[in-house]
Amino acid sequence: MYAPAPTEAQMAVLGVTEDDFANEAIEIWPENLQAYEVFNALATQWQFRPAGMALAPPTGLNYLAVETVLRLQRIRRAEWPQLFDDIRVMEQQALLTMCQE
Repeated sequence: MYAPAPTEAQMAVLGVTEDDFANEAIEIWPENLQAYEVFNALATQWQFRPAGMALAPPTGLNYLAVETVLRLQRIRRAEWPQLFDDIRVMEQQALLTMCQE
């Protein structure tokens, strides 16, 4: 979701092409689907520190948007704490992936 696609040169080294991945499916377990849907709805809510003219890496999600998404998806309030924890786990992994050099 947040990793850049490999270049043609990188794929050539491994002897694969883009077509080799055309039908790749990613399974989301039912118990994780709701957290994934909330996380995906937050895709435009990444925060960045000012870095002058350079593109700075993201620093995390805008947590103020989380409640809005939870309400819009009509998720019961009792489920919010667990979903927030799940989203934070995905956020940390996404940050590691996006900030790899």
